[in-house]
Amino acid sequence: MGKLDFIRQDLDAVRKAGTFITIRTIGSPQGAWIVVDGKKVLNLCSNNYLGFANDSRLKRAAQKAIDEYGVGPAAVRTIAGTMALHTTLEEKLAKFKNVEAAISFQSGFNTNLAAIPALVGKDDLIFSDELNHASIIDGCRLSRGKVVRYEHCRPESLKAQLEAYKDHPGKKLLVTDGVFSMDGDIAPLDKLLEVAEPYGVITMVDDAHGEGVLGNAGRGIADHYGLHGKLDIEVGTMSKAFGVVGGYVAGKKLIVDYLHQKARPFLFSSAVTPPDVAACIAAVDILQKSGELVEKLWDNAGYFKRKMEAYGFDLGFSQTPITPVMIGDEKTASELSRRLFEEDSIFAQSIAFPTVPKGKARIRVMISAGHSKEDLDYGAAKFAEAGKALGVI
Repeated sequence: MGKLDFIRQDLDAVRKAGTFITIRTIGSPQGAWIVVDGKKVLNLCSNNYLGFANDSRLKRAAQKAIDEYGVGPAAVRTIAGTMALHTTLEEKLAKFKNVEAAISFQSGFNTNLAAIPALVGKDDLIFSDELNHASIIDGCRLSRGKVVRYEHCRPESLKAQLEAYKDHPGKKLLVTDGVFSMDGDIAPLDKLLEVAEPYGVITMVDDAHGEGVLGNAGRGIADHYGLHGKLDIEVGTMSKAFGVVGGYVAGKKLIVDYLHQKARPFLFSSAVTPPDVAACIAAVDILQKSGELVEKLWDNAGYFKRKMEAYGFDLGFSQTPITPVMIGDEKTASELSRRLFEEDSIFAQSIAFPTVPKGKARIRVMISAGHSKEDLDYGAAKFAEAGKALGVI
């Protein structure tokens, strides 16, 4: 047996199970219609909630930044990589989020790897929703803290776990997604904080799919619940609704100052490039002025969901523009995605184990403010045709 035969065997098993991931190649800017593997298709699976990824205002800002600052910082933030653009973005994010300060990172995933291990260590406890994102899980692993999982979005389960560990001498951190990316449901953050407050727990939310979506003009889950000043740490990403790349922590200045000294991705990985940062600034400025695109996003999401439910599709427990079309069987979900792409020019990828539990495969439809009603009519109708042919509806 060769030393790499285990890889071949594992890949064969994944293909047989119908969970092999087909990676398609985008040949155009992100938008409602894009070119994928050389074919023009309706895009129903990117995270470009507000259409910012190809917005002319963001592109102009990026082009101007290249002329003024070049293409790269050539250093980590703590040595020679902090440019005026980075501090401007962080100041604008703090103002947008109504918090004391913010610190930016290279990605949303990196932000969780930066924050969690800096705040807790091997003698500490992390209370984590059982469906938290992989970046939270990996951040917890890096911290070496003891992870105590509570039942998904159930404050009473969190309370039971907090009570069970109330005499633990170490630090305690509560961390949850704001919007859960696979189901589109919203964490009951107000109730979670109410439960956690008597136990002296540090509170943290990863609002990657809530930034630019929830709250006034997309200010996120804290704004959605009116929790300004009550939450210790808000993690956000710039790669979804903001349309660019990067991540950040927003919250108390004391915590931001601490992360400047302790967050390893900040200390040891090169800073985000000037054109990316400038484009992020432009996106924040647009939302600071108007929530019009956020309103259109929600209008489109409601319109599409009503269409799909009328056709008989199960959309799970979504409370946001994330629209999981629940299939169950992995092979059926994969076949539905393939058929939509090849026969109907619709790009809607299937999602299966290990991203979601076995038997919970789905097509996760991501709605954008960039979609027209005609786009959504077409998408829903073609879903219905393919769903009937495969016995899904």
